[in-house]
Amino acid sequence: MIRSELLQALAKENPELRSEDVERALDTFFDEIAERLAQGGRVELRGFGAFSTRQRDARKGRNPRTGESVDVPEKRVPYFKPGKDMRARLNAD
Repeated sequence: MIRSELLQALAKENPELRSEDVERALDTFFDEIAERLAQGGRVELRGFGAFSTRQRDARKGRNPRTGESVDVPEKRVPYFKPGKDMRARLNAD
């Protein structure tokens, strides 16, 4: 599902809201998650999962075009751990 499909689904479920309001709500939702992660925090949505960040150490990488060795600095990357309900829905027969 892409963002526009999600907006359409939300608008269909909430016909009393204007499309601009649905888009603003979705933007706020994603912005708040991103802001919390940028601060080093964690976002937990019960029944869905938890967003957090993980630290990746610095390492030696390789430029695939030239084969030259390059230094890749340490960085934080987003991580998602699905909740129990989400795992159950994905593995239901």
